Amino acid sequence: MTIDFEPSWMDADLVLLRSTIVRFIESEVLPDDEAARKRGNVGHALWRRAGELGLLCLDVPEEYGGGGGDYRHEAVFNHELARRSLTGMAISAHSLVARFLLDHANEDQRRRYLPRMASGELVGAIAVTEPDAGSDVQGIRTTARRVDGDYVLNGSKIFISNGLLAGIVLVVAKTDAGEGARGMSILILETEGLNGYRVGRVLDKIGQKAQDTAELFFDDVRVPACNLLGGVEGKGFGQLSGLCYERVTIGITAVAAMEGAYDATLSYVRGRHAFGRPIAEFQNTRFKLAEIATQIKVARTFIDRCVTELAAGHVDMITSSMAKWWLTELHGKVIDECLQLHGGYGYMNEYLISRLYLDARVRRIYGGTSEIMKEMIARSL
Repeated sequence: MTIDFEPSWMDADLVLLRSTIVRFIESEVLPDDEAARKRGNVGHALWRRAGELGLLCLDVPEEYGGGGGDYRHEAVFNHELARRSLTGMAISAHSLVARFLLDHANEDQRRRYLPRMASGELVGAIAVTEPDAGSDVQGIRTTARRVDGDYVLNGSKIFISNGLLAGIVLVVAKTDAGEGARGMSILILETEGLNGYRVGRVLDKIGQKAQDTAELFFDDVRVPACNLLGGVEGKGFGQLSGLCYERVTIGITAVAAMEGAYDATLSYVRGRHAFGRPIAEFQNTRFKLAEIATQIKVARTFIDRCVTELAAGHVDMITSSMAKWWLTELHGKVIDECLQLHGGYGYMNEYLISRLYLDARVRRIYGGTSEIMKEMIARSL
């Protein structure tokens, strides 16, 4: 009997979707992954191909061009990418933008942007973090002033996933410098041909190298007032409550990466011999794998509950923060143990475990650091 990590929320339709996603990954994503890691992005063609196959915006209603599913459909795609350490398509950021539009945009904004995101024509990014403001969102300095009926945007953002390829960016900015959190708004930028908008460096990271994480600069960028998310100023901080979606997704990718590491390690120790027998037969190896399998099983149970709740529309900020913190911390420990069981080969880039190890570290940082997650949990006690 083998240990079953199958999500409890999978049904027959999702199993079929997973088959389609796996075919797309194996035929379109994997063959180009090494080259994408070297150039720092996967290119627009891959996004458009995913759109052609109906794999983008899976939880967006069909009336807006989406897949008409729920959050579980998004979870399947994120899971299958993460267990193979394929991080170039930041599906989570793209889908988060779509979720913000669904939850907070007006009807004109939804119809203008969601179909193009679902087709892959527009790649989505959300720009919150700045050089001097990360987890402290209230510390942002990017401003948007009203001038002749438009907004004039000035400032910069950093560590923006999909930053190079993004065709639509949600920018969190101060529309009233004196109002603290109440002075924040979110503006919708369509980047093509936009004067004053500039992509800076695609950042050289230690992991997730195929993903275009970039700097963005805004120099007197004129944004039509109709591109204010939801049409009402000062709602940006409250709209960011949608980050529950992001935190659960990070939890999913952490669990999936643990499963990928476990499978790779199990295969390795069965084939690697020491002192005349497979290292899988040594008690230390067997006990380590037993611990890892148990930890993944417990993690799977927790994230499955979060996925089910989010699909039903009622996961809360504290639970999503718990998931993001605990699962990414456990993820780091499990990947480290799996690399250790590979010995020296685990340190070689040709092995999946080395990529999983390097790609893992940032999950304890992006989407809110572990420390901020614990602070948010503690405030609820």
